Parts: sequence; C-alpha cells; structure tokens
Amino acid sequence: MTLLLLSALIMGGLGSLHCIGMCGPIALALPVVTDTAAGKFLYSLLYNSGRVVTYIVIGSIAGLLGSGFALAGLQQWLSVLLGVFIISYLLWPKQAGWLQANNTIQGVFKIVRNRLSYLFHQKNYRSVFFIGILNGLLPCGLVYMALAAAIATGSVWQSGLFMAFFGLGTLPLMWSLAFFGNFITVKSRIYIRKAYPYMMFATACLLIVRGMGLGIPYLSPIVDMEHSAKSAIECHIVER
Repeated sequence: MTLLLLSALIMGGLGSLHCIGMCGPIALALPVVTDTAAGKFLYSLLYNSGRVVTYIVIGSIAGLLGSGFALAGLQQWLSVLLGVFIISYLLWPKQAGWLQANNTIQGVFKIVRNRLSYLFHQKNYRSVFFIGILNGLLPCGLVYMALAAAIATGSVWQSGLFMAFFGLGTLPLMWSLAFFGNFITVKSRIYIRKAYPYMMFATACLLIVRGMGLGIPYLSPIVDMEHSAKSAIECHIVER
C-alpha cells in the first residue's frame, strides 16, 4: 500500500506541471480576498484543498466500480483494460471525442462553468474553497489517468486514498502558482503539454503490466484471486 501511495504522490507531483499549463489561468484569476501574505496563503490553500476534496470524493465513487470487479475476481482484467483504454485514447483521440460531445456531459460542465463564473465575483474565502471543489470537476486528462489507476486498486477506501495522495502531490506547484503568481513561461508550458502524452503512456503500460501478474515484486505481483475476492467480501460485511 505504501508503494501505491508513493506512486500517487509522484503522479501528482509530475502531473502538476501539466496542471500549471491547463488549470493555471484559474489559479491566477482567483478572487483576491486580501493582499497580505497570510491572506494569500490561506486562500491559495483553501482553493487547493477544495480540489483535493473533490478528488477524494470522485475517487471513492470510482472505487465502487473497482470493488465490484474485485468481488467478481476480475481486478487484474480491469487493470489491463484501463491501460489499453488509455493507450487507445492516445492513439485515436478523435474516436474518443463522442464523450466530450455528449449533450448530457456538456450540460453538466456548462453548469459547473456557470457556477465558477458566479463564484469568481464573490470575494471571500468560502467562494475560493468552492472554486477549488468545482475546478476538480472540470474535464482533465490527468485526473482521468489518476482515476484509472485508483479504480484498479479494487477498493473504495484505497481508491479514495490514492486520489487524496494524488491531490497532495499536486499541491506544492499549484499552491506556489496561486501564491507567487505566474512563474512558468509560456514556452515551458508548451513543453509540458508535449510531455504529457508520454506520461499517460507510461501509466497505461504500468497498469497493463500490473494486471498481467507476472510475478515481479511490487510492480506486477501474482494475485490470489480467490483470496482477494474473499477479502473484498469480508470488507463489505465489516463496513455494513
């Protein structure tokens, strides 16, 4: 479990470079509640805390799917499937466009954006926190990639914890951006965006190798499916 959380932190830390390029404008445009150093520290912390809260919630919800696969003894197949899906998305992004064009999904994103617009005009700490929460709901390939890895844990609480550590990994750079301002040049953002697909590909390969159960310690251990399913059932009984 320690290795899993460490990988989540690293993914969040490296991925925060992508966050600066994609979500940086939101962090830079946060409503200024106060110009004092303590005030800036607080509202930047609240904004990023809101993002982490959202990641934990959606990670726990996604973990329900993973736990269902674990109960059915299909956790390894799920890991491989998620890896293949990420690679397919990278190779054929236009074929995945139907998801973004879906009217229902677009309607939800429109509501989120409208609410964000309203909150940006409210100069108080509460609005900054909720801006962070809603920002975590906006479409982001990096978050989807982290969710794919979280679902593969096959557990609700482990999935939520994975996303929590992923969010914590993004904090240093994202907090620095909101606190100190735009310290990443446009040219650097372009390089970051170009490197992003390679990071997604590496994650996809790790998911596939992990699901294959090759007997490689920590990286691709052999999973006793009968024991795993039994543990998942016992966990559900205890939770009830």
